[in-house]
Parts: sequence; structure tokens; C-alpha cells
Amino acid sequence: MHNLYVYYKLPQARRAEALAPARRVLEAGRARSARAALLARPAADDGVVTWMEVYEDVADVPGLEAALAEAVQASGLAALLLAPRRSEVFVDLPADPAGWED
Repeated sequence: MHNLYVYYKLPQARRAEALAPARRVLEAGRARSARAALLARPAADDGVVTWMEVYEDVADVPGLEAALAEAVQASGLAALLLAPRRSEVFVDLPADPAGWED
């Protein structure tokens, strides 16, 4: 299974406005992951905040990313972003390094 982390920046002054659209995006991904969470860095940097969506135990990453992209547009979140959303995929490391894939 894979874990998808999606982060993005938005103006600190628009946090309240962005919360409902961000939660709609999160809900669009919830059915495709075992756990979904919306996180925020605790402090703003020069009036900019960073938020992150976490999706754990994802079987179909391309399908999840497509659903999220559609939800970002439909929710209105895209209009509030300062830059494109960035996503990264991670996997849990096995307990034994011999099981690592290269």
C-alpha cells in the first residue's frame, strides 16, 4: 500500500475561506484511503500558510489523484492557492532491510 501526501500554500488571510473547500477535497479522497487527514503547519511564513492532505493505505494512487484533481476544481480550492498543489507518495519501510526494493 502507498501513502499520498499533498501539500499546498495559500494566503493566511484566506484560511477561513479555504477550509470548507479543502474539507470537500479531503472527503473526495476519503473513500480511496484507509485514513485521510487535513493538516496545517502551526505558523505562517510571511503571510503564507502550508496545508497538507494525508491519505494512508491507498491501493490506487492514480485514481485517487484524479479524484482529488477533480474535487480541487469543483470545490473552488484551486482559486485560493498561491501555487500548484504538490504530491508525494511514500511506502512504509519493512522491518528488515533485506526486504527493501531498489
